[in-house]
Amino acid sequence: MGCSGSVSADLRTTCLMLDEDTLIDCGTGAGDLDLAAMVNIDRVFLTHSHLDHVAMLPLLADSAGSFRDSPLTVYALAETIATLKSHIFNSFIWPDYTVQPTPERPYIQFEALESGQAVVCEGRKITALPARHAVPAVGYLVDSGKSAFAFSGDTTLCDEFWDALNQVGNLNYLMIEATFLDSNRARAKLSGHMTPSLLAEGLKRLKRPPAHCVGRPSRELAEGLKRLKRPPGILITHMESGREEETMKEILALCKAFEPRAVKRGDVFEL
Repeated sequence: MGCSGSVSADLRTTCLMLDEDTLIDCGTGAGDLDLAAMVNIDRVFLTHSHLDHVAMLPLLADSAGSFRDSPLTVYALAETIATLKSHIFNSFIWPDYTVQPTPERPYIQFEALESGQAVVCEGRKITALPARHAVPAVGYLVDSGKSAFAFSGDTTLCDEFWDALNQVGNLNYLMIEATFLDSNRARAKLSGHMTPSLLAEGLKRLKRPPAHCVGRPSRELAEGLKRLKRPPGILITHMESGREEETMKEILALCKAFEPRAVKRGDVFEL
């Protein structure tokens, strides 16, 4: 619903919709939902506290809260939750919907999670992945049992992220950020973002599943292993607005073997 580094008339910031009841990040892309769709959102998984990833959360809670019978559950790192409660849901910038309209029936409830922790909801397993950004951050792995979709969130090169992916036997897609051009590597380092050359370094770390997974795999894992005869689909997101074409040109020059492509608002993926 949003995959851009900033906003303009046709660009939205980060928001992925899982089925019809879950969001991963709540950037301005969530603002394109109609009211009925907003009411249907039961949970949001946040990667970190930066505004382009959380901007619509206060407004989503406000729009949908009075029509819901239960709070919107927001999963995030403890540090992210503390930042949101201190700087947004603080009754100055926005009402504290963790206790309003009443403490017994708030619009939002926060659930802290840690990197590596999994949440299972209606047959879908969502696991927080390691990330390295300017503020505490995670990515997420969404696993349907048949296949998996990894999302980096905002991160620079992070060995632990690639190590975690190498344990996933059924990885079908990897959506990963590449915010800045290589000529802007200093700013990327300062802000904790990827460049095309850092992405290429990361992709070199991407391996097939460990040998011990191949002995007697489950049917689901066996199907995943078959898919890994080719690399997972590499989807590029969060590019600096106005420089998407230049960024993809650099990425293709360095990572052509992985056939990366730019993700677009409205793209749909099946797991």
